[in-house]
Amino acid sequence: MAPIQYIVEGGHRLSGSIEPSGNKNSALPIIAAALLTEHPVTLENVPRIRDTETLVELIRSVGAAAEWTGRNTLHIHAKSIRAADLDPELCVRIRASILLAGPLLARCGEVMLPPPGGDVIGRRRLDTHVLALEQLGAKVTATDRLEFRAPKLAGADVFLDEPSVTATENALVAAVAADGVTHLRNAASEPHVQDLANFLVALGAKIEGIGTNTMIIHGPATLGEATYRIQPDHIEVGSLIGLAAVTRSPLRITRAGVEHLRSIRMGFERLGIVCRVEGDDLIVPSNQTLKIQDDFGGHVPKLEDQPWPAFPADLMSIAIVTATQCEGVILMFEKMFESRMFFVDKLIAMGARIVLCDPHRAIIAGPSRLHGATMTSPDIRAGMAMLLAAVCAQGTSTINNADQIERGYERIEERLNALGAKIKRVPERKG
Repeated sequence: MAPIQYIVEGGHRLSGSIEPSGNKNSALPIIAAALLTEHPVTLENVPRIRDTETLVELIRSVGAAAEWTGRNTLHIHAKSIRAADLDPELCVRIRASILLAGPLLARCGEVMLPPPGGDVIGRRRLDTHVLALEQLGAKVTATDRLEFRAPKLAGADVFLDEPSVTATENALVAAVAADGVTHLRNAASEPHVQDLANFLVALGAKIEGIGTNTMIIHGPATLGEATYRIQPDHIEVGSLIGLAAVTRSPLRITRAGVEHLRSIRMGFERLGIVCRVEGDDLIVPSNQTLKIQDDFGGHVPKLEDQPWPAFPADLMSIAIVTATQCEGVILMFEKMFESRMFFVDKLIAMGARIVLCDPHRAIIAGPSRLHGATMTSPDIRAGMAMLLAAVCAQGTSTINNADQIERGYERIEERLNALGAKIKRVPERKG
């Protein structure tokens, strides 16, 4: 497959309405969890991106039927599945392959998993997955691959050593099939975890405490068929808020899932960007102050990511680019990944005034006039942040390795061009 490049002519104002795609981080665990039931499942509002396409290939490889019946509608029927060796080449393309551990363990009693791939943003532990599934009765051995075996899963009082999203999802899916009651403590509670839990309830699971850090799962559940609509991607909504701000553009983000946007809106308000809610739409006006709000007493403010419901780690790259266009000084503190900040050297080359203090902290002083540059996208979120920088910069930018952006954002260049951006995709899309 030819590498993808975006050539961006910057400096154009945008306007209009845009609807966010379905949440990638909901779609992936939900597609995996569809293997739990032998009945048909129809998923609506599934983002048609590289990660979902790869996961669909993976579930087909273990015997599930999976068919796109519409642009964003996926029909899955896992009538009979086998714990076949998963394709290492597919697994290395997508970190979400780890999400197959819970459902395959539940259905087949075993799963052999090659090392998962995905973004290069620093080490991502698998220990929490292992500890959680071991507490539910699995035996785990690690060689050149991870082997999970559990002839029978049993409910347990499970305490996660960190509120890992994917480990919570794996434990939740396994607990639905386990014999007895499971208390899942220190669980992640992000909107996509809630989405997965609500999907499992739609299948027939009994889960208490959805949206909190302690969930109680009554297993084993008798699961049936379901049609389920995946909720909008709050990270894409945050990316679009940043896009509107840096281009000084009025945007209406429709069907934005505003109930999950409080911490995101609060984070952007610290940068002087105030959004308005109309029903389930979010309006970003063009007359923003873009003035960073000092902390009480005139101190330099800090924007930091933390587990939900605080400001999400996946929006830190977007917030950094946005801050380069705002008046004032702010400290950005990215706590979760060692390498996520390293893309700021590209922004500095474009004219941003940023001091990278260490792998986790950067000081941004704005506003800066950015100019076009050639960049390479290291991961999904930094790639989208580079696209924001390119769209607001003077001149033309080239973003190499744009495949990474397309792992998380569906047809993003088409959708932004419809708002007035000038982004050329090389090679052009077919169909």
